[in-house]
Amino acid sequence: MLALGKKSRGFTIIELMVVISIILILVSIAVPVYTRSILAAREAVLRQDLFAMRSAVDSYTMDKAKAPQTLQDLVQEGYLREIPKDPFTNSRETWQIAQEDVLISVDQNQPGITDVHSGSNLMGADGTAYSTW
Repeated sequence: MLALGKKSRGFTIIELMVVISIILILVSIAVPVYTRSILAAREAVLRQDLFAMRSAVDSYTMDKAKAPQTLQDLVQEGYLREIPKDPFTNSRETWQIAQEDVLISVDQNQPGITDVHSGSNLMGADGTAYSTW
């Protein structure tokens, strides 16, 4: 029993509601920022992977005087350690390769891979499809 004149300890329902509403406001601000940062990180990884694979294709073509026929050729010859995973499809098998009959160098005697794109059908933050990057 409570003695007269002494206050009971604890929080009132109003105080708890204020604290919960402040927490909900902070969470509603943090979640979109977090999801945007995750998307930006995946896009940065995609750009880096595409740059590395395109550089490897160019180096292979200049060194061997022929373009690689598959991405696995780049790994076998040591131009890439491994084929990277597409950050949006989470697979090494979905890369879209562009093979053309265009010769990059004068010494080149065999056409093959000229470009690599993501296999994802999603749109980037800039409004372009990842498959066009």
